[in-house]
Amino acid sequence: MNMDKQTYKRFADAHAPRSPLVKDCVHAFLVGGLICTIAQGLTTLYAFFGLPKEDAGTLTSVTLVFVAALLTGLGYFVKIAKFAGAGTLVPITGFANAVVSPAIDCKAEGWVLGVGAKIFTVAGPVLLYGTLAGAVWGVIYWVISLF
Repeated sequence: MNMDKQTYKRFADAHAPRSPLVKDCVHAFLVGGLICTIAQGLTTLYAFFGLPKEDAGTLTSVTLVFVAALLTGLGYFVKIAKFAGAGTLVPITGFANAVVSPAIDCKAEGWVLGVGAKIFTVAGPVLLYGTLAGAVWGVIYWVISLF
């Protein structure tokens, strides 16, 4: 069968399953909100036990990264993500999953060529361009402050 791009697009659109957009948005909102609520609860709990607010926030971030990495390793994070969609991409849990998933997928290739080489395949560009953007904005801020 030989089709041009327009005909193929119409064909694909007609046969593609429709996404339940409202339901997906509700799931993402609820799970993302739950993750944020848990994070706030952890911060409050750590502060209650005497940690300064900044240290409590740091420990909360570490806890969320650890739990997300553990859930990824145990295979539960993907099940939560299938239900919640973008709701699991609350930046720190999504980042932890993005680091751990390629490492797990490539562990059969060995520690150096598998895990070591692949661990930052997804998160690496985020780190690179995030750092670059921070540096650029820092220079812009510094130049503006000279005036």
